[in-house]
Amino acid sequence: MKIRKAILSDAKGIAKVQVDSWRTTYHGILPEDFLNSLSYEQQEQKWLRIIPQYHVFVAENPEGEIIGFASGGKNRFEEYGNYPGELYAIYILKDYQRVGIGKLLVKAIADELVRQSMNSMIVLVLEENPSRYFYEALGAKLIARREDTIGGKKLTELVYGWDDIRNLKV
Repeated sequence: MKIRKAILSDAKGIAKVQVDSWRTTYHGILPEDFLNSLSYEQQEQKWLRIIPQYHVFVAENPEGEIIGFASGGKNRFEEYGNYPGELYAIYILKDYQRVGIGKLLVKAIADELVRQSMNSMIVLVLEENPSRYFYEALGAKLIARREDTIGGKKLTELVYGWDDIRNLKV
């Protein structure tokens, strides 16, 4: 697998991974009508705006297809201000999960944040998402819970934090 910084022409592949991953990861967690309403085209337009502004990395399979991505940057939440960085998103197609790609993507974001003197970071994950254990395995600790509404459903998000991402467990 190859991990590299995303470029604008990756927006379509990132959008496909995001929509497909949401539909598998959040099946039974988010309303089906919401998941079915997700659009590759709308997500592609969103990623065309995000890629130039934030840190975005993609994972490619040997055929050069995007099979995962991660994005991150400055922490968006004042209440967790002692964690200057944030892992905004990480998604990997179901067939490529549990083989180490996620660790490589998190490390790519962490390394980029460290280069900008952000030595700690947070990530928000839905409480019902089993991927939360992935963050715990990487050394993150639960620091807060918060409520959010996605697709019209009230959900609990867990806020995990790494005090020092320079020594990330990967």
